[in-house]
Amino acid sequence: ISPSKYPPLNTIYTLSVILSFMLYIALAVIGTIVVIVVRKQATTINELHTIDVNGVNLTYLIKGAKNGKPVLLLHGNGGHHGKLKILTNQLAQAGYLVYAPDSRGQGANAPLEEYHYIDMAEDMYQMINLLHLGKPVVYGWSDGGIIALQMEVIHPGTVSAIVTSGANIFPEDCGDDFLNIDSVREAHKDDPPLFKMMLYEPNMTAEDMQTIQCPSLIISGENDLIYESHTRLIAENIPNGEAMILPGEDHGSYIRHSRKMGRILIPYLKKIGY
Repeated sequence: ISPSKYPPLNTIYTLSVILSFMLYIALAVIGTIVVIVVRKQATTINELHTIDVNGVNLTYLIKGAKNGKPVLLLHGNGGHHGKLKILTNQLAQAGYLVYAPDSRGQGANAPLEEYHYIDMAEDMYQMINLLHLGKPVVYGWSDGGIIALQMEVIHPGTVSAIVTSGANIFPEDCGDDFLNIDSVREAHKDDPPLFKMMLYEPNMTAEDMQTIQCPSLIISGENDLIYESHTRLIAENIPNGEAMILPGEDHGSYIRHSRKMGRILIPYLKKIGY
């Protein structure tokens, strides 16, 4: 057999060294990736849980940094925590720990025969206490905003700050859909109880808003279901409140499938030192 048919020994040695080095690099990269993933899993959380509060069982998501400051996100009427998925992800990426429940009778929770905002506010108050959240920031969209305001009215000092989008404190004449409220109620008397609740509640006043002492950002869109005047009524009666009217936006255009709300909320939290 001719030796020329085989590579020289020094070539084989060189190739083995190169292959060994490449294998070492590959294992090092894989090891680094594993360490990063393990560390991330050790410092972050993304889990669904349930909790019994105020006579009901609620499903809620926890997502974000385990040592992050808590932010409670409350969805709108007939929704679920997934409606605030984009905002949840933005807050988690910013280092906050998000708690996003499905409100009573909605989302993954069993439906109920009747609904009241004051019950939903009590649900959230008990959830905050049972989970030892301290004084979280609460963001609420539409019904979620109502719940946030109602909770702070009946349990003053529960939260560090409130941010709402498209919230109202009473149904009468707060928007075009609520004009001639008695006629609207009659037209919708056979509607599901969750919808009918919006025609009779909430029942808060400007004086109630004056009892809220925490920083509060009250937002609505220029083309919102809720009148700008009603939004300003809420904000102007909260001692540390401010109104924000978003040009060109409606009741949910800056929240659904949009990163705009996160770009408002996160800087506001930084501004108030949270």
